[in-house]
Amino acid sequence: MNRRAALSLLPAALLASRTPAQSPRRVIVIGAGLSGLSAARDLQAAGHDVTVLEARDRIGGRIHTSRLWPDLPMDLGASWIHGTDGNPITTLADSIGAARVETRYDRGITYNPDGASLDLGPEMARARAIVTAARTAAEALPQDVSLADAVMASAAWQDGSATDRRLLRHSINATFEQEYGFDWSEASAWHFDDGWEFSGPDVLFPGGYHQIPKALAQGLTIRLGQSVTALAPNGAGVTATLADGTTLTADHAVVTLPLGVLQSGQVAFAEPLAPARQAAIDSLGMGLLNKCWLRFDRIAWDASVDWIEWLGPRDGFWSQWVSLARSTGAPVLLAFHAGTQAEEVEVLDDATTLAEAHHALRSMFGTAFPAPIAAQVTRWSQDPFTLGSYSFHAVGTSPATRRALAGADWDGRLVFAGEATHPDHPATVHGAYLSGVTAARTILEQAG
Repeated sequence: MNRRAALSLLPAALLASRTPAQSPRRVIVIGAGLSGLSAARDLQAAGHDVTVLEARDRIGGRIHTSRLWPDLPMDLGASWIHGTDGNPITTLADSIGAARVETRYDRGITYNPDGASLDLGPEMARARAIVTAARTAAEALPQDVSLADAVMASAAWQDGSATDRRLLRHSINATFEQEYGFDWSEASAWHFDDGWEFSGPDVLFPGGYHQIPKALAQGLTIRLGQSVTALAPNGAGVTATLADGTTLTADHAVVTLPLGVLQSGQVAFAEPLAPARQAAIDSLGMGLLNKCWLRFDRIAWDASVDWIEWLGPRDGFWSQWVSLARSTGAPVLLAFHAGTQAEEVEVLDDATTLAEAHHALRSMFGTAFPAPIAAQVTRWSQDPFTLGSYSFHAVGTSPATRRALAGADWDGRLVFAGEATHPDHPATVHGAYLSGVTAARTILEQAG
């Protein structure tokens, strides 16, 4: 793809509104994930001198398509376009002809600990009603509480039997914890699921999600293996110091570091950030969702389903699975763990993880269920360049907290972007992309 073809991926309205920059600015973009790439593309298209600094040896950030199995690309990070209608990632995928396949949550089956199938549809609906009522009750309190505290204070929990609570806990894990990567004891009862969703189905990329950042990166100047350790104002600009001690100076820097990295202090800011921005960094939650991809020599389960749930002996452990059999024909299962369960599984070695996975599958499908022939396991909280998966609304935070994190600091020289900064679409690829567009617009408005 040439530069002209790459630029054609930009929304037409954005390109049409631009004229070449009268006074080109030099801009450093920190991070080659979707937010960094979208910001860099828009700024370069407007005539500015842009360099993207990426600490990893690859682009994409939390989009990471593994080629360990050459015939089956596996996405270790983001997998889905969540809601295709009007989604900018759909537009990008269409522009490059990237194939997609739909997965449907209503094409699922649930098993009890002994492998008998269950219909949890009514229980899921009941759980949503209980959570809605608990949230409403919590909103009458003088201050925010955790989702766990709100639900446990409800009559449904207080008066429920052990079985009722078990089913409710499973439903909350499946519906909310697995979706947002949090533990319910940490999530805001007031704002845990605030956000706006695109309509339409959820779709996967059989050829890998990497196709999107690869297309966005065409024509950009990207320096891999460049870890930024410090940022400092420098006259009318900003200076970035790299891990090897070298420095780069620019008029602006776009910071797209994941929330977990911002919270860790890996990058030192020579002058304090705005108090509201620093408070946002400190208070938002960094969630964790890990994947365990299992490949088999054959499809030994119901190939007509996309989702498999297991009401196992421990809440949230090996409870959520996706099958690729129907959507792609591949003999592959994907298991998810979120929040504290993900933390616990993450410290296991691969052999122990696979043994636990196989035990769960044998419990569901019988002792003759085959062992996987290959596996790929993620440990996102141990990745020094993310320190987690994606952000969530911790107790006391809201979309307003994200707005405080987004935008410019240091008199416009420093601009923040990334999924954690988007008030309407956090924790999504499209949210990251849109935040980069917004960051670029902030600089373009300053440049005139």
